[in-house]
Amino acid sequence: MLESKLQSKMIKLAEENGWYVLKLLSTNKPGIPDLYMYRAGRTVFVEVKREGGKARPLQEYRMKELKEIGVEALVCDSIEKFKELL
Repeated sequence: MLESKLQSKMIKLAEENGWYVLKLLSTNKPGIPDLYMYRAGRTVFVEVKREGGKARPLQEYRMKELKEIGVEALVCDSIEKFKELL
């Protein structure tokens, strides 16, 4: 499945489950994950990759930065993995 289609399905699923979701297109920090998700005091950043895809080094660096300040950040490459997050 194309990354864009997977991302659209993830957004729809998250919103159906009460998450506030923003697709981040352009930020002051290159490499920031694709999706910002918030629900009931929980913030999660999600880098969407097609099945088997890996984050680039800059993306890994940004996720490490987020984790260091106490924010969840991860790579999702399937709907199944995404459902576990929800």
